[in-house]
Amino acid sequence: MFTRVRNLGAKESLPPGTLVHVGQEFDGPTRIHVLEYDAEGFQELDQPDPGTMRELSAHPQITWFRVEGVHQVEVIARLGEIFDLHPLVQEDIVNTLQRPKLEEFENYLFIVLKDLDCPRDQDCEISAQQVSIILGKGWVLSFTEGGRDPFAGVAERIASGRGRIRRLGADYLAYALMDAVVDHYFTVLEKLVEATQEVEDELDEDPDQEVLHTVHRLKRQGQKLRRAIWPLRELVGGLERGESSLVDAATKPFLRDVYDHTIQVIDATEGLRDSLASMMDLYMSAVSNRMNQVMKVLTIIATLFIPLTFIAGVYGMNFKVMPELEWKWGYYATLGAMGVVAIGMLIYFRRKKWL
Repeated sequence: MFTRVRNLGAKESLPPGTLVHVGQEFDGPTRIHVLEYDAEGFQELDQPDPGTMRELSAHPQITWFRVEGVHQVEVIARLGEIFDLHPLVQEDIVNTLQRPKLEEFENYLFIVLKDLDCPRDQDCEISAQQVSIILGKGWVLSFTEGGRDPFAGVAERIASGRGRIRRLGADYLAYALMDAVVDHYFTVLEKLVEATQEVEDELDEDPDQEVLHTVHRLKRQGQKLRRAIWPLRELVGGLERGESSLVDAATKPFLRDVYDHTIQVIDATEGLRDSLASMMDLYMSAVSNRMNQVMKVLTIIATLFIPLTFIAGVYGMNFKVMPELEWKWGYYATLGAMGVVAIGMLIYFRRKKWL
């Protein structure tokens, strides 16, 4: 569904506000879907023309403009004209490498989040897409890159009329979109924890090189999760404590709930990070213990052969007068003495619990 495109160098020497898509390119055109609703009902509209969108943004009903795919910069520029978006906001929308943040403008709030996903069949490789939310007076504009739809559950609640979402304003809709993204972090975190537990079991049984590679990969995924979540605490806290007229006082308790969920995910992520660090220490200890066992065996073997080598060296000297060389049983006696010395040393090692 995605084509790997970065375009990091395409913005070099360009003036601020120039629209250049940076990120993964969605396979297909940018799609716009509109949901207009109030307590009495709702209506849907696909691919509206600019004039219709301008009219809908002025209606008394709450209007949600869902944009899927930000790679067609001409579409984003047209939306910027309709909703009077600052050029730097448009630039941040198409540059999908933004850090989660909140920016307040005169007529709207601009919010950037990271939606994460961790398909189990891909060995829990976390994928991230940028989610941009613009909250205006009576309308919300959301942008996703075109991968997983993080807002499907919110759209279904609006369509079915469940809960309070159709009775409250656009600020509650923006909260619901943020909450959907944050709640999915728990799913991603749960899969990472399951993968970590599996690796921990393998580490107890057979800490081989493959386990070490898996631990390193899980650490990278944990860092990706941490980078997406840490700035979110400041974002949600600023939105909840802010004094914007676009956020009603009745919505702030719900924002505090998102803040609490964010703190929970951060704490769990830090716990996972500590667990992976402990697993690295456990792996190094297991490898060190294994090496110590090997070295102990080799040392014992070398120690056993020291006196045997001494005896063999003595009787290998080329002196003319060595009475044992003329003895009929000298060879067998020497071998027997070597055996007695070796067995005696083994018994001594056993008693010292070196074996």
